[in-house]
Amino acid sequence: MSANRPAAVVVLAAGEGTRMKSKTPKVLHEICGRSLVGHVVSAARELDPEHLVVVVGHAREQVTAHLDAHYAGTRTAVQYEQNGTGHAVRMALQELGQAPEGTVVVVCGDTPLLSGETLQALAATHAADGNAVTVLTAEVPDSTGYGRIVRDAETGAVTAIVEHKDASPEQLAIREINSGVFAFDGALLAEAIKQLRTDNSQGEEYLTDVLSILREAGHRVGASVAGDHREILGINNRVQLAEARGLLNRRLLERAMTAGVTIVDPSSVFVDVTVTFERDAVVHPGTQLTGATHIGEDAEVGPNTRLKDTRVGAGARVDNTVADSAVIGENASVGPFAYLRPGTSLGAKGKIGTYVETKNASIGEGTKVPHLSYVGDATIGEYSNIGAASVFVNYDGEKKHHTTIGSHCRTGSDNMFVAPVTVGDGAYTAAGSVITKDVPAGALAVARGQQRNIEGWVARKRPGSAAAQAAQAAVEESDGES
Repeated sequence: MSANRPAAVVVLAAGEGTRMKSKTPKVLHEICGRSLVGHVVSAARELDPEHLVVVVGHAREQVTAHLDAHYAGTRTAVQYEQNGTGHAVRMALQELGQAPEGTVVVVCGDTPLLSGETLQALAATHAADGNAVTVLTAEVPDSTGYGRIVRDAETGAVTAIVEHKDASPEQLAIREINSGVFAFDGALLAEAIKQLRTDNSQGEEYLTDVLSILREAGHRVGASVAGDHREILGINNRVQLAEARGLLNRRLLERAMTAGVTIVDPSSVFVDVTVTFERDAVVHPGTQLTGATHIGEDAEVGPNTRLKDTRVGAGARVDNTVADSAVIGENASVGPFAYLRPGTSLGAKGKIGTYVETKNASIGEGTKVPHLSYVGDATIGEYSNIGAASVFVNYDGEKKHHTTIGSHCRTGSDNMFVAPVTVGDGAYTAAGSVITKDVPAGALAVARGQQRNIEGWVARKRPGSAAAQAAQAAVEESDGES
């Protein structure tokens, strides 16, 4: 357990976020596969706090359900009326039932770029300096609109946080700004919260007023400077949401590249935080990797590929493909223009080729479905070949049925397998067959009508047509040669 383990982390997530102009609560908007509040909770968990409390208010049922579904063990405190950040923290302390003994970290639920490392540095600074409260600050290129951090010239202690509209010309020149993230002594916080007042323009309890209360009581207020000012960016509208997504995506790609993954064009590749790679994987332009997707060693993915919750084995090649909840074996080949739906499993060295769609299909090692086919609700053994334009007819209008193709089979082009049906190991099927009955191992199945040629049909039914003229010319040429 870390010596800087907080007694509690409080996440403020009660606001409505009206500038998002959305029926979705602001903190539930997603970037890179995780909600805004989810990113903050994940970063907070890296501190291993004794308690993690999210303050909810607007659309609290939705937010609470989301937390219960994805972040089990997270407690919630309800702020029924949004009466300010200080009031929100008051609700969190009431949820805990007593003043926490130790550090209480307060973070905002709309800062998805905030990292666990930065929070750990904040907690460590707070403990090392013996502060009553430590503010997470950042040096920004443009401090317009932010609260300025005013420090004591000799001790470096924070003497005030001055809002932009109240700052003097000298203070406006300060580039160190308040992030809205704090580490407090829990007992001192609980006492100071009781002294908050609402005699301000908003009629709300401001958490920042706690700093002046503690300083006036003789306690030290310090600061911890974030290494990257972009971490503290909050999200208030869709423009900022997109900007944060771009920054986080770039961070994830840089992490992958540093670990030995080739990203050919980072500007056109998008990944979720839950995507994992092995070294020497290659990702080509125009690729989106989401959910629990994993790309194996030496595998190549893309271009123009979208994979969700899909595992790509070592050495596999996936080109111009959409896949959802699929497994692609080692050294397998998929695409171009393939669609792997949930439940698809392709064995090592297998192939799913051009314009092939699969669903709930287990395709064995070395087996090939090269082109223009649909394989649904099926099991195919090893080293079989499925002919072009084959369809696994799995639906009778009410229920889905299963087709089984054995190992080392060769099925002809333009086959229909009407499930439930089984083709035994080593069997062949003729081109153009509609297979409705089981085929024994090693047999050849032929299921098509006999061809019948009706001589002179075109001349009688399409007289004078180009086809009739061509046919007549061919007959005359043949008669001349004979």
